[in-house]
Amino acid sequence: MRHRKKFNHLSRTSSHRKAMLANMACSLIMHKRIKTTVAKAKALRMYVEPLINRSKTDSTHSRRVVFRHLQNKEAVTELFRGVSEKIANRPGGYTRILKLGNRQGDAAEICYIELVDYNENMLTAKSDEGDKKRTRRSRRGKKSTASKATATAVETVSEETAAPADDAADKVENEAAENQVDQKPEGEESKKEE
Repeated sequence: MRHRKKFNHLSRTSSHRKAMLANMACSLIMHKRIKTTVAKAKALRMYVEPLINRSKTDSTHSRRVVFRHLQNKEAVTELFRGVSEKIANRPGGYTRILKLGNRQGDAAEICYIELVDYNENMLTAKSDEGDKKRTRRSRRGKKSTASKATATAVETVSEETAAPADDAADKVENEAAENQVDQKPEGEESKKEE
């Protein structure tokens, strides 16, 4: 029986599984993002997150503990120099799994596993969301924005129609002035006739 045995064996022997996870952890640290199956990514997350957490304290003992797992000097130096600075304030959750769908050949679920602080697209998206004021929205709120849009449209239309109305008023004044000019001579002629 497998009571209380939670980790995934990944259909491999113990030595094969340890070597594979160590190799994937080194690749993740060096490249910041790797593409693998979802089952391997979940196993890798359980394997690499304690090592990343250990890198927060840069001591000889911590480096030796991490090196015992990874067996790669370049990966250890990258972890303690580059990665540990970025994750210094993060309390946990150093990796993210982004599912991509199924693989063509064997229909295995494929995903990206990446270090959270190195995905520039998501970091900029979060900073944009943080700048916006968060409010609860309802259908009534949409009507108010629609009414604002119609009010601005009415203002622009009224401004456009105001200009031709001014032209029409000028025309009426000009015609009235011409009529008055025409009436004066008629009035003068009537005075002359008397």
